[in-house]
Amino acid sequence: MEQNQLDQETFSRSICLDLLKDPVAIPCGHSYCMNCINAHWDEEDQKGNHSCPQCRETFTQRPNLKRNTILAVLVEQLKKTGLQAAPADHCFAGPEDVACDFCTGRKLKAIKSCLVCLASYCEKHLQPHYHVAPLKKHKLVEPSKNLQENICSDHDEVMKIFCRTDQKCICYLCCLDEHKDHDTVSAAAERTERQRELEERRGRIHQRIQDREKDVKLLQQEVEAINHSADKTVEDSEKIFTELIRLIQKRSSDVKQQIRSQQETEVSRVKELQEKLEQEITELKKKEAELKQLLNTEDHNQFLHSYPSLSAPSESTHSSSINIHPLRHFEDVTAAVSELRDKLQDILRETWTNISITITEVDVLLSDPEPKSRAGFLKYFCKITLDPNTAHTQLLLSEGNRKVTVMQQHQSYSSHPERFTDWWQVLSRESLNRRCYWEVEGKGGVRVAVVYKNISRAGNGNGCKFGWNEKSWALDVSQDGYKFGHNNIWTSISAPYSSRIGVHLDHSAGILSFYSVSKTMTLLHRVQTTFTQPLHAGLWVYWTGNSAEICKPI
Repeated sequence: MEQNQLDQETFSRSICLDLLKDPVAIPCGHSYCMNCINAHWDEEDQKGNHSCPQCRETFTQRPNLKRNTILAVLVEQLKKTGLQAAPADHCFAGPEDVACDFCTGRKLKAIKSCLVCLASYCEKHLQPHYHVAPLKKHKLVEPSKNLQENICSDHDEVMKIFCRTDQKCICYLCCLDEHKDHDTVSAAAERTERQRELEERRGRIHQRIQDREKDVKLLQQEVEAINHSADKTVEDSEKIFTELIRLIQKRSSDVKQQIRSQQETEVSRVKELQEKLEQEITELKKKEAELKQLLNTEDHNQFLHSYPSLSAPSESTHSSSINIHPLRHFEDVTAAVSELRDKLQDILRETWTNISITITEVDVLLSDPEPKSRAGFLKYFCKITLDPNTAHTQLLLSEGNRKVTVMQQHQSYSSHPERFTDWWQVLSRESLNRRCYWEVEGKGGVRVAVVYKNISRAGNGNGCKFGWNEKSWALDVSQDGYKFGHNNIWTSISAPYSSRIGVHLDHSAGILSFYSVSKTMTLLHRVQTTFTQPLHAGLWVYWTGNSAEICKPI
């Protein structure tokens, strides 16, 4: 079998890699199909010389070809063995493959490209690069369709030099021409330096990948911990609430049992008295009948004879009247149970608020730090519009309910329980319970605030005024300076005046920041607290003609 393979190898050294057809030998000693070598030399006729596709020996004159009779006989004998020398279809180059530049007819896939020859080779045609001494020094790479990109379009020379001034590959002639006096190095040297930079960058990226994989693993562990904690808390809470329900049911059963027991006692007492009274009525009726009969006797002697025998009725052991408390049987018990219900509701309402706050305070991930630039803040921009139902009647809303202006005349707003009655204030329609950012452009004195929705609306007390109660946080903005207020505690702020104020709210982190917006972002005041309810943006405009507008992002 090995001998057959050798024979096949020997007689297949042609351009087409098939068994030789009409074999001919050229002066260098290599043999080819008559048609293949003629087709190869036809392509080289324009160059003025002809070469061997294998050893590259060049012939000034195109050699005359004669059929090699002995070789033809050997090939025919090889064919009779039934061996097929043609490569499988998958060895031929397809549309997406790099084809061998030296194959004629149907080309084979290239397995290497040479950066010196600027040609691609199949396995057969690549052999000289492994065996011929000068060719061994050539740089072989994976097959590439872009070899011609290594040729200078101006000088038709290989580009082996890199111009750092123009950041491009050039040939040696370019160095003498348009790139003269430029900073140039060999392409190999530039490649080495840039490869080192890429390796360092790759190392940093690889380190980031490892860090992120650690973070992902940590987050996965945190997810499992959160799920475990939540599941256990739900289970424990259900047990506790089940115990509370069982306790209430036990108390309900006890009250029911006591009521039924007292009911039985009282009914028994009443029925016992009722039976005695009915017995007394029977006796009295009997006496009454005897007296009636005696009274009706006409015989005086009989009347007087019988009179002593009629004894006087016995005195009743009961009072002449029964005292009953009308509609006051067990109603007091109902009142007592109702009182218990009301107290439990108050307790549940109060403790539920604490439970709800405790749940919302579960915050595993730390918030990202506040941005350093306005562009960073605008990533958290949220759309805010003003709610006409909250606006004082002298406030005119415009610009799609983003702008508020104080007017002399009252506006035709309908009556609404959420409207501010005494102060020129208005709230946003949107509730804010996440991280968000917005900007306010003021004309004249304005107050920019965040407010709980349950702030008081009616009257002129402090409970309605932004910054004067525990339900609002407010920044005064005017030409005279800035002031921040919460729960009627005010802090003066020294900073250059800006008509545009940026507000950054991180609800879960409990952070509220006010910024002066100009070419830079200047922090005016920051609050660190715990927000227990969703917030609303608020505006208070001081004087007639003054206005404030929720800005669109620019």
